[in-house]
Amino acid sequence: MSEIEKVAFALNHFAELSTEDFNLSISFWHKKEYKKGDFFNQHKIVCKYLGFIIDGAFRSYIIDSKTFEEKNIFLYTQNQFVVPFKSFINQTPCDYHTQALTNATILYINIDDLLSLYKQSHQWERFGRLMAQEAFNLTIERMEGFVFKSPEERYLDLIKNYPDIFNNTPLYHISSYLGIQGPSLSRIRKRLASK
Repeated sequence: MSEIEKVAFALNHFAELSTEDFNLSISFWHKKEYKKGDFFNQHKIVCKYLGFIIDGAFRSYIIDSKTFEEKNIFLYTQNQFVVPFKSFINQTPCDYHTQALTNATILYINIDDLLSLYKQSHQWERFGRLMAQEAFNLTIERMEGFVFKSPEERYLDLIKNYPDIFNNTPLYHISSYLGIQGPSLSRIRKRLASK
């Protein structure tokens, strides 16, 4: 399957976007390669692109203003979209950094091209609505996870939602995403492995 076919397949699966509707977008998708550590988007920069990850992984993180510690808030892996959604949709400066955790390849589309697709096709409009719902749900799940779930439950959710994350993400990034220290993550993994 070619890279553009992977995007078409994902959009059909996610939003039931037909081949005819997807074909409206083909000339708008562009390929970009990232080295580990390269930024997809940076703090205070307006995000202009929606990326689809062909391979690799990304993280969104903030830097604590008191401790200067990096805290991961979102993870993105292969066959997922990478985008600081609030910045992208509202075209406002981003509140955090989004960075490649590994060498990565994406296909991306510009916000202006996406908005033109919304005007051309109800299916593309539907895609936009579903993306907004997905972003809202991910944000709420992250917030509620910290309020209602134990670190072990958050870890199990991570495995369920990102089954390949351990293949290419250092454990210290995973523990940051889970909001726990590295030794706590090691204990959780050991406890679950013994069950």
